Amino acid sequence: MLGSTHGTLTTDFRARVEACGESPRTAVHSSAAPSADDAVPLDVSGRPLHADVPDLDRFFRPESVAVIGASDAEGRPNTGITRQLIAWAERVGARIHPVHPTRPTVFGLTCHASVADLPEQVDLAVLLVADPLPVVEELAETKVKFAVAFASGFAETGDAGAAAQERLGAAVRGSGLRLLGPNTNLNAFEKFREDLEGPAIALITQSGHQGRPVYTLQELGIRLSHWAPTGNEADLETSDFISYFAEQPEVGAIACYVEGLKDGRSFLLAADRAARNGVPVVAVKVGRTETGARMAASHTGKLTGADTVVDAAMRQFGVIRVDGLDELQDTAALLARARRPQADGVVVYSISGGTGAHFSDLATEAGLTLPTLSQAKQDELHQWIPDYLNVANPVDNGGHPVGDWRGRKIIDAILADPEVGVLICPITGPFPPMSDKLAQDLVDAAEQSDKLICVIWGSPVGTEDAYRTTLLGSSRVATFRTFGNCITAVRAYLGHHRFTTGYRSPFEDAPRTPSPSYRKAQALMRPSQQLSEHAAKQLLRAYGIRVPREQLVTSAAAAVRAAGLVGYPVVMKASGPQLGHKTELGLVKIGLTSASQIRDAYRELTDIARYENVPLDGILVCQMVERGVEMVVGVTQDDLFGPTVTVGLGGVLVEVLHDAAVRVPPFGEDQARAMLRELRGHALLEGVRGAPPADVDALVEVVLRIQRMALELGDELSELDINPLMVLPRGQGAVALDALAICR
Repeated sequence: MLGSTHGTLTTDFRARVEACGESPRTAVHSSAAPSADDAVPLDVSGRPLHADVPDLDRFFRPESVAVIGASDAEGRPNTGITRQLIAWAERVGARIHPVHPTRPTVFGLTCHASVADLPEQVDLAVLLVADPLPVVEELAETKVKFAVAFASGFAETGDAGAAAQERLGAAVRGSGLRLLGPNTNLNAFEKFREDLEGPAIALITQSGHQGRPVYTLQELGIRLSHWAPTGNEADLETSDFISYFAEQPEVGAIACYVEGLKDGRSFLLAADRAARNGVPVVAVKVGRTETGARMAASHTGKLTGADTVVDAAMRQFGVIRVDGLDELQDTAALLARARRPQADGVVVYSISGGTGAHFSDLATEAGLTLPTLSQAKQDELHQWIPDYLNVANPVDNGGHPVGDWRGRKIIDAILADPEVGVLICPITGPFPPMSDKLAQDLVDAAEQSDKLICVIWGSPVGTEDAYRTTLLGSSRVATFRTFGNCITAVRAYLGHHRFTTGYRSPFEDAPRTPSPSYRKAQALMRPSQQLSEHAAKQLLRAYGIRVPREQLVTSAAAAVRAAGLVGYPVVMKASGPQLGHKTELGLVKIGLTSASQIRDAYRELTDIARYENVPLDGILVCQMVERGVEMVVGVTQDDLFGPTVTVGLGGVLVEVLHDAAVRVPPFGEDQARAMLRELRGHALLEGVRGAPPADVDALVEVVLRIQRMALELGDELSELDINPLMVLPRGQGAVALDALAICR
């Protein structure tokens, strides 16, 4: 991880602030959320398009603090908390006012009997009481800005606790008071080292203990500026703190431990603000093993589990999701302090060919780019490295050159290559004096280069001087203890800067007024009903999505006439509002080529429907479309994020492979195409085994039209499933062969 002392503010946001000639703090407040007089832009469903940024300055740096339930009686839990709060208030320069109904003084400070007796309006009230609700109501009346409730026994305990938490939140809403908690802790009032410089990590956790590894980074020289322990989030939530931290000039990265998101939309707006400001957000989100399974009529519903949506939404808005707390601390530390990369190329440099080869395999598999160094560069390196050693990348120096003047020459030559943005040197174990000299050369080179140098110190001991003093003493070298954490952090570092370069908020293009398609679609909706295939296809037509030539008929004679108009061969399908998967019931007949087959098929389909007691609105006689790639495109409602759009391989493959990608609207064409690239079966769209390339442009257009439908219909549309969407050869479009829609 990166060491201490020096560093610069490197995000685009900071650069813009300096270019405008403003102090960062002035610029932050002038560019925050719209004032109360400004109209907040809303999307077509009435949801805000900008994150509300709470002014938390007076929370983290209050001028006056009240401690409700303060105590100095030995052996009482509140006594230790009061003592810590008094020490914290002294550090931040705040006046502190103990409040207790029976104590005249607490730790020598005048104690007030109630909130009403406070000598001044306070910025922050800390509630050391079992039931915070009455106190919150009293604080709201006295115009206190912020309160912290430590009490537990709320939503974490079940339905009764959740109801109590809702009452607490309701007391806060509209009062002007902002509440942290309940079920939070003292982490916001920790002592942060003030001797460290450079961009800092701001920490957000829903479990205080899970933030300890990041907090202790200070002992390795990594600056921490804030810690927000959000607890049960009755009011203030993770999203509020992301939005606030993204505007603070000292924050280089935001590290989060998230157990559950309170509101998906707020989270995405906050992540969007961070992306626009170039501030990386790194998160551990527990719940990967949650199946999120629910009974869904559509394939799309079965493809989309809760964690799948969370994961997709995070990637869509640039949030870097990691698995472990060790990855959280290492990745956040690197992103907070490393300068913007000048190139994506990674060179692996080691004193062992085996080490270099091993690390290179892992890095390449993880998606890092390891360019082959040019012949000219290899010839240059062979001035100092024996000719029989490989220097193409990875670069193996054989060991001996690092012990003398040649070691620094090699490092400088690698860094001078314009294709190289990152140099990674795994030192699998201390081997003095060779490893000591190598570590010092890497540190010295890093001080004179704008390129990132990473070192993996593999010794399990960690007390070696080369590690503790040389590497951790450098603010420019990123030092790791494992291969995996280094690869994760470097991949996140390069990915973050690619993502934020030229970043454009998808909310800027979100529709704000309903389209003519929406008005047509609304007339087709049937609340709390599943639409028949015929009605679902009319819904698609309303949004300009192509369906086959087809007619709905109610007699065998009409079916024969329809087949003549549609054109043989045809497909015949039962159509009814309670029909889901028709094939399993034998309610689909394909490849019909004569009038007799049409009459027989009509009779058989209606007989089966009668036997299965399935009501029909008729029989569909459809154009038969055979040549193309079968895809599935659909909409489901997520409890956190609302409507989500899914695309994947369709037909029978959807049942077998579950190969799908998810996005949360709004998103643009770039994200629609990225969804297709994520599919394991993406090659099918490019053409395999002599098949022509599919019309990807038409598929992307369908995805974007479905997204518009999802945004405009909102929760009126519970599920939509197009399966299969037949994507025809390039230039011929895409046709929705079957559709299922469920109205809420």
